[in-house]
Amino acid sequence: MIVMYTSEGCSSCRKARKYMCENNLNFVEKNIMKDHLNEEEIRYLLKRTENGTDDLISQRSKIIKEHNVDIDNMSMSDLVKFITDNPTVLKRPIIIDDHDLQTGYDEDEISIFKKNNLRKINLAL
Repeated sequence: MIVMYTSEGCSSCRKARKYMCENNLNFVEKNIMKDHLNEEEIRYLLKRTENGTDDLISQRSKIIKEHNVDIDNMSMSDLVKFITDNPTVLKRPIIIDDHDLQTGYDEDEISIFKKNNLRKINLAL
């Protein structure tokens, strides 16, 4: 199952949603502002990244700039709490399935979810 973490007013989220719908990909959409991420979800996302916080957190985020937040020196517990309290620091959309994780919208890279879906269908046959 594909899970897509989004927020309102995010143009990349709209593009990703449109891609998923146009390609008939089943996905669950979670609005990070309304459907607050819990500790377990945040830890899972962090475990699935290739580059740790660089893959998930926007260093250009207003909160990080204004408060000079040093994410690299936070404990895991502090980082999870920080993300829970400040979900806008997350890059969007975050798209994840059993095999891949992608942040942002990239027309070429998002096709991996289509391939993963075809792989599931073929395995089921």
